[in-house]
Amino acid sequence: MRLQAVLFDMDGTLLDSAPDFIAICQAMRADRGLPPQDEKAIRDVVSGGARAMVATAFEMDPEAPEFEPLRLEFLERYQNHCAVLTRPFDGIDELLADIEQAKLIWGVVTNKPVRYAEPIMEQLGLAGRSAVLICPDHVKNSKPDPEMLLLACSQLNLDPASVLFVGDDLRDIESGRAAGTRTAAVSYGYIHPSDNPAHWGADVVVHHPLELRAVLDRALCSC
Repeated sequence: MRLQAVLFDMDGTLLDSAPDFIAICQAMRADRGLPPQDEKAIRDVVSGGARAMVATAFEMDPEAPEFEPLRLEFLERYQNHCAVLTRPFDGIDELLADIEQAKLIWGVVTNKPVRYAEPIMEQLGLAGRSAVLICPDHVKNSKPDPEMLLLACSQLNLDPASVLFVGDDLRDIESGRAAGTRTAAVSYGYIHPSDNPAHWGADVVVHHPLELRAVLDRALCSC
């Protein structure tokens, strides 16, 4: 079936949001008189969400009694700092232009709550271009469950087989496969050092956004 749409995970795939997360962690440490944490250590666990980042930033067990207030403070700070340093990954702007020129639809399916995802898309000028934005707020089950992707396909009135889903985490690929979409794993995102996208079972693995151009060309030529 000919490709009609490309759906992207947000953090680590479409957008490099780690600089905002890192800045918040470092500010929280500085406020407590602590030296900066290793930035790579925080970046490596971005896919694990606020819980993983706070645990890494403060080298603290999430079960510790003082952990939850830190996590809530992190989320409150992120609400006001979610699109300060966040930018599309290198090559994404050109890739989106190629997708639009090819008359394809593109959108975002993310486990990031809508209260953060919407303002980020607005501030980066992507909201008016994206055909769909699906967040956990819109469904009962988030990725790796296929519900989010199936909802996106339903809203776009597309057969999942005509959609390519691009992500930087195993749960993205599992979600796409369960929904019946084609899948592309990206190695440039927030991959834990012990993980390997080549082992996720994606249809293709790419190392830079512009490598997706060749993937799209092949898909557009298929029947």
